[in-house]
Amino acid sequence: MARGKLRIYLGAAPGVGKTYAMLSEAHRRVERGTDCVVAFVEHYARPRTEVMLHGLEQVPRKEIEYRGSVFTEMDVAAVLARRPQVALVDELPHTNVPGSRNAKRWQDVEELLAAGIDVISTVNIQHLESLGDVVESITGVRQQETVPDEIVRRADQIELVDMSPQALRRRMAHGNIYKPDKVDAALSNYFRPGNLTALRELALLWVADRVDEYLTEYRSEHRVSKIWGSRERIVVGLTGGPEGRTLIRRAARLAEKGAGGEVLAVYISRSDGLTSASPKELAVQRTLVEDLGGTFHHVVGDDIPAALLDFARGVNATQIVLGVSRRKGWQYVFGPGVGATVARDSGPDLDVHLITHDEVGKGRALPVAARGARLGRARLIWGWLAGIAGPLLLTWLLSSVVPDVGLANDMLLFLTMTVAAGLLGGLFPALASAVVGSALLNWYFTPPVHTWTIADPKNIVAIAVFFGVAVSVASVVDLAARRTHQAARLRAESEILSFLAGNVLRGETTLEALLDRVRETFGMESAALLERENDVAPWTCAGSIGPRPCTTPDAADVDVPVGDHLALALSGRVLPAEDRRVLAAFAAQAAVVLDRQRLQQKADEAKALAEGNRIRTALLAAVSHDLRTPLAGIKAAVTSLRSDDVEWSEADQAELLAAIEEGADRLDHLVGNLLDMSRLQTGTVTPIIRETDLDEVIPMALGGVPEDNVDLDIPETLPMVDVDRGLLERSVANVVENAVKYSPPGEPVLVSASAIADRVEVRVVDRGPGVPDEAKSRIFEPFQRYGDSPRGAGVGLGLAVARGFAEAIGGTLNAEDTPGGGLTMVLTLPTAPQRRPAESERTSAVTT
Repeated sequence: MARGKLRIYLGAAPGVGKTYAMLSEAHRRVERGTDCVVAFVEHYARPRTEVMLHGLEQVPRKEIEYRGSVFTEMDVAAVLARRPQVALVDELPHTNVPGSRNAKRWQDVEELLAAGIDVISTVNIQHLESLGDVVESITGVRQQETVPDEIVRRADQIELVDMSPQALRRRMAHGNIYKPDKVDAALSNYFRPGNLTALRELALLWVADRVDEYLTEYRSEHRVSKIWGSRERIVVGLTGGPEGRTLIRRAARLAEKGAGGEVLAVYISRSDGLTSASPKELAVQRTLVEDLGGTFHHVVGDDIPAALLDFARGVNATQIVLGVSRRKGWQYVFGPGVGATVARDSGPDLDVHLITHDEVGKGRALPVAARGARLGRARLIWGWLAGIAGPLLLTWLLSSVVPDVGLANDMLLFLTMTVAAGLLGGLFPALASAVVGSALLNWYFTPPVHTWTIADPKNIVAIAVFFGVAVSVASVVDLAARRTHQAARLRAESEILSFLAGNVLRGETTLEALLDRVRETFGMESAALLERENDVAPWTCAGSIGPRPCTTPDAADVDVPVGDHLALALSGRVLPAEDRRVLAAFAAQAAVVLDRQRLQQKADEAKALAEGNRIRTALLAAVSHDLRTPLAGIKAAVTSLRSDDVEWSEADQAELLAAIEEGADRLDHLVGNLLDMSRLQTGTVTPIIRETDLDEVIPMALGGVPEDNVDLDIPETLPMVDVDRGLLERSVANVVENAVKYSPPGEPVLVSASAIADRVEVRVVDRGPGVPDEAKSRIFEPFQRYGDSPRGAGVGLGLAVARGFAEAIGGTLNAEDTPGGGLTMVLTLPTAPQRRPAESERTSAVTT
């Protein structure tokens, strides 16, 4: 069945006309032949709204009695049975009266949508859950009834019902919204012009954001790459240099001049990690752009101009702000620069601003050292030796030891030396070898020798080819080394992230373990996750590892912001930019782990509180009924015996005394179970384990049960068990009493025992009604009685106490079906270890 569609009329405040607009839409649909009904609409005695209900079918409401009053709510079952095409449901955030089908009205609407019924509803902006704090700061009123933002966002249509604050106040003054006795108070409190203006702005901005989301989704689905200038969206290209702050502030000023301007700062790093950005400076710029209301983005791309333009077109930007290059004049021989390339390729739909700053022309270091670091220091040394000393040594050999081998062979030998330098040291040693080799070939082996003149033009071509081949080989070796390093790094990153994500998703990583993993992975001295409540509150440590952890992000060598009020701070060394990709993933996972741990703590506290409330409620019920019943019987019997109006026979007196004794025994049993349960729950049960013969314990446990109700089968050959005798007796007594209670008349309970491997099983078999498999675990919970047992059957603690005592002495208690009908309780006990003969003799002697 296709899911129904949801249409929402959104307003800034009560009285703007949401319900009226909804009813008008319903009349239009009815006129077109649509099956439309009113599931729930509240007109609040507003004449115009009440008139709009005429002519529309209304589903009768459901009456619910609560605290002596009768309330009406939407009858979800009646609407589902009616199955209209469209249902009108007013006030989506409304909280239903206790006893309703669902707690919230939006949950009722979800049921209707799931059944394929279209729904039209209304919402005020102050009822959105995410805006609760903002609305409270504006109006001073905390909204108790809220609806999750996701429910409203998922609506197929959202229509804004707008009205100016002045017009709304006029409607209020004319009595069109509230009753006359409430108008003055409303106008001077909630409906003040400032409040209404702020709420109206919230509604307009919220709807504008949703429209922007729909536009982005439409452009993505229809693959629209051309920029639509529906609003000013400014992209700031950051390099990680100090000029970034100037660019962000300038972009913010540009955004303020346009309607709905938005700033998006983007930093583009190369995939090979060759960028030389300052991590701390990037963190400062990220904080700055977020403080100015913008967003920060990190993009990976080897072609920086193309990546920047792709990002700008992807977010439908209208302007790009870049800084004038910091390169010196001679560095432009390597290319026109990012700014010029972006301006050239931006096209007519993107404006590019080149902003001057204090760092223009001061130079920008090229990452030369990073290239050599990929090959290792030893290879670099051997590469330079092969590139400089190799040609010199080869020249001496060809001049003195093996002269006259021919120019072609000389060139091949020098080319071999250049290739060796390239294989060992990469590009620059190979280039040096090519230059030195070319000079030595020209001076010593190319006629006329010992001059820089080359007589034969063919030799010029040969030397040029030699130089070109040497440079080509060196470039290939350098590229291969870079790709190898890149692949190894990416593989290591993927392994780390895969391991991290797997542990976190499985819940195997604590916050301290995760921080220790961060410290170990990046070779840091300490790692700490810092948090604060707001922008001005002091930082506190949520978790740390290592000596002297940082107390503030400013004191850290590396800090990664996580959201607005959380940061991962590391001390030890400054990390390169390429390491921050993995570190950012660690920081995000640390925030997830911290949230999960706190949620788990809250869940455990809530579970313990709920369990305590349940036990307290059951205990009060037990005290109010199960304990009062025997007390009432005892009091009635005593009052009868003391009465002077009736002369009791000896048989009657004996019967009354027996009733008193029975009530006292019952009270003693109930109070004993309650005390035992409290001891088990507080962990104060300390068993005294010693060797015990079941023949000595089980018959004593059956003292409170009539003999004809139990058949006992305990073989004398059973091994000894290691138990606490008192706890075992109480456990067996409770199990047997429970079995006798549910056994039919004339069917005795069988208590038998047998040895299996290293344990002894005591089975209590009854022929009662039995228990289904899904309820076998529940019968061992406190205050649980199976089936329709009367209140006088006890408070439901017998089996819970029995299992608790069994586990306290190292055993188990489980329920099984009795073949032929009934229930079998299986008590498993550990056997005593076999003693050596000499030890047994000493024990016997001591006993004697």
